[in-house]
Amino acid sequence: MTSSDDLLSRAREIAENVLFPATIEIDRSGAVPASHLDLLAKEGFYGLAAPAEFGGPDVDLATASDVMQTLASACLCTTFVWMQHHGVVLRLAFQPGPLRDEWLPGLVAGERRAGVALGGGLPGPPVLAATRTADGYVLNGHSPWVTGWGMVDVLAVLARDGDTLVWALVDATESATLAVEPLELVAVNASNTVTARFTDHPVPAERLFGTQDHAEFVAADATRLRMNGSLSLGLTARCTTLLGPGPLDAELTAARTRLDTAEPEDMPDARAQASALASRAATTLVASAGSRGILLDQHPQKLAREALFLLVFASRPAIKQALLPRLLRPTA
Repeated sequence: MTSSDDLLSRAREIAENVLFPATIEIDRSGAVPASHLDLLAKEGFYGLAAPAEFGGPDVDLATASDVMQTLASACLCTTFVWMQHHGVVLRLAFQPGPLRDEWLPGLVAGERRAGVALGGGLPGPPVLAATRTADGYVLNGHSPWVTGWGMVDVLAVLARDGDTLVWALVDATESATLAVEPLELVAVNASNTVTARFTDHPVPAERLFGTQDHAEFVAADATRLRMNGSLSLGLTARCTTLLGPGPLDAELTAARTRLDTAEPEDMPDARAQASALASRAATTLVASAGSRGILLDQHPQKLAREALFLLVFASRPAIKQALLPRLLRPTA
């Protein structure tokens, strides 16, 4: 893929011809086919976030958002697993050293796949602590939300050492010091999302790739929220396609524009707008479909459950504060 147009065109082909026809079966079987992730790797989508110098397509944020929205409109679960990878690629790309040299080429190619365990970055008391040792750190605590277990090779783990966040690349393998507890989700259950628990889990120095002040990480959080909004936009787009032309089309365009143009301080409200729209679009689709829409082999009920999931996925107190008034607002 040599251009943004080629990338987006191929994403649309995969979405409509491969992902969407299988999405009901994925939801019901509880398993994302390895072939879906392999196809995204083969077509270069695992390198979406990588700069050109590391083999990425060098696309701008708008194109990356378009790709994520397009894939999410077809199969939210597959997209949810795949999207975890990109933050790891991007962070490693800007961390020169042997770890980048060893891991980044395979991650960009999708030959190796990554997930994230970011519990240590949560506000408040640390739920995942890092304690320095002579050879690196040991991790103790838990990361409550780790997606793609069994489908990823490594995790980018964020743990706290006092007021400092430590980034570590940890093998996604259960052991005496790393255990996982599967979570049962109302939607995207095939994402194999787990809680990861660390007990004196050793991380050697050569698996560390940076530190960051915890307060700075929390303060900059709003700048990382944009891409998650593409999931809500994708779900809304699928609902509008199934419903046919109507007033939700203009609302989808407005929500996308708001996410694209929001300043960091406005991003929580923009995310709330997108999530509330997805919920309303899915509810409208169920009502339009009638009783058949709540059968498990039909798209409306699945999209409605996924809209519930997106009301809380990657949420923050500020998003919740902006979202609840939107949901409670009287309508004509």
